[in-house]
Amino acid sequence: MPNTYTQIHIHVVFSVQNRLSLISNLWKNNLYQYITSIIQSNGHKVLAIGGMPDHIHILIGLRPTQALSELMKAVKGNSARWINKNNFVKGQFSWQSGFGAFSYSKSQIPQVIQYIASQEKHHKTTTFLDEYKDMLSKFGIDYNEWYIFKEII
Repeated sequence: MPNTYTQIHIHVVFSVQNRLSLISNLWKNNLYQYITSIIQSNGHKVLAIGGMPDHIHILIGLRPTQALSELMKAVKGNSARWINKNNFVKGQFSWQSGFGAFSYSKSQIPQVIQYIASQEKHHKTTTFLDEYKDMLSKFGIDYNEWYIFKEII
């Protein structure tokens, strides 16, 4: 698209099915690299990626050539297949349906990168569910408790 200039920064958050802590320290960096390669192969840029055993945060420089929902379908589908192909977990790995996406201005990018990098420290005092609800509230996003990431059953 000639003469199209954008600066779209999106912080995406998604969870392992039922928020189970399945992402192991033994292979999480390989997972992050794999997800980064999916995003890059779709023409976007990963500015930060990190998370915890039950969820992932990604800060993406998004190009306007693809809908975010299409990108996330590719990221979640391909990474789940990769995890299962490599037998990293017992049984079938899957991501919980849906995701959170939050936009930031260029001036906020360093703080978001730091936030993603400090997930382990952050989650010593805050649960993922509380973190996610807080993000939704800070961005003024109305949500129904029924559709929020499901409790572990």
